[in-house]
Amino acid sequence: MNLNQVTISSTDVAKATKFYKKLGLRLIVDALPRYVRFECPDGEATFSIHHVEKMSESHNITLYFENATLDEKVIELQAKGINFISLPEDKSWNWREAHLHDLDGNKLILFKAGKDRKNPPWRVDG
Repeated sequence: MNLNQVTISSTDVAKATKFYKKLGLRLIVDALPRYVRFECPDGEATFSIHHVEKMSESHNITLYFENATLDEKVIELQAKGINFISLPEDKSWNWREAHLHDLDGNKLILFKAGKDRKNPPWRVDG
């Protein structure tokens, strides 16, 4: 099994589209104002946004986007006007992470993990 895509909700898909294009995702389906789909610059997964009239009170989605040059990417995004909740820092689980929210309040984590993304020292195989 392989993950094809993740879809999130937005009250303004056009605005959300601009935000995610700033992050570096490539638009591959444009059905504005109700739906868009992106291709990530690396890997095979895609990411889509669909329109809702109101965000759910319990939307607690966290999206992780990996970047091999995390610190440089954060500086680049800050220059484009994107604000971060926390700047890149090393975590105890061997990842380096920076946190932010998109325009609809969805939590985003930009990270660098290298081999530890799928193969941390504590991985359980079986």
